[in-house]
Amino acid sequence: MEKINIADVSIHNLTMQESLGAIEDLISKGRPSYLGSVNVDMIVRCHKDLDFAQYYQKCFLSLTDGVPILWASKFLGTPLKEKVAGSDLVPKLCALAAAKGYKLFFLGGRPGAAQAAKQKLLNSFPLLKIVGTYAPPFGFEKDIHEMHKIESMIKESRPDIVLVGLGAPKQEKWIGQHYQFLGVPVMMGVGVTFEFIAGIVKRAPAWMQRSGFEWLWRLSMEPQRLWKRYLVDDLQFFSLVLKQKFSQVEVRL
Repeated sequence: MEKINIADVSIHNLTMQESLGAIEDLISKGRPSYLGSVNVDMIVRCHKDLDFAQYYQKCFLSLTDGVPILWASKFLGTPLKEKVAGSDLVPKLCALAAAKGYKLFFLGGRPGAAQAAKQKLLNSFPLLKIVGTYAPPFGFEKDIHEMHKIESMIKESRPDIVLVGLGAPKQEKWIGQHYQFLGVPVMMGVGVTFEFIAGIVKRAPAWMQRSGFEWLWRLSMEPQRLWKRYLVDDLQFFSLVLKQKFSQVEVRL
């Protein structure tokens, strides 16, 4: 599969349908693996956090999660095919799982979100096999008993896919530390996707998603939590892309 480099982060150049096919292939192989969704915030974090960067360097499948990533790829002369946002991928993945008999486990989200998302998805896909949902308490990653509990729940339910909604970078670091031990064919961080599906958090209108301004909607929904991410930290993305562009020009000269 072709990979495109955006600010030193590799992204597989796939459409949504091709991504689903790649996930099917990972499940058929049965080896422990994980996916990564690449958006502006993830790229910026990779340049600040070595552990987080290693997660993406070892990623079995990295997907284009955001219109600004598409813009950057075109600006750099290596256009990506399509946005494959995690929140768009999950319902399609559930439809595939229902058709193929894959088993899913939902970990994370605010209390009740994963269970509510399960009920909504079962209404749409009655044959879907969601073999477990669990929202761990705050600080669970420092509680050895809680960690063992989660590991046991996943091991015993033997899912093909584990969706982890703990927020970045916690979900990625947790997956990176546990995917081999748990032996799940596909693990993926999904952020607030459980809340979106459950209707707890309202997603941006479709036109904002298409035009690349979904971040503005998120900011308006949770300004206190997200203002620094979007208005300060993520601005570094533009300088990283410009640096890459200038380096390409220098090579050609």
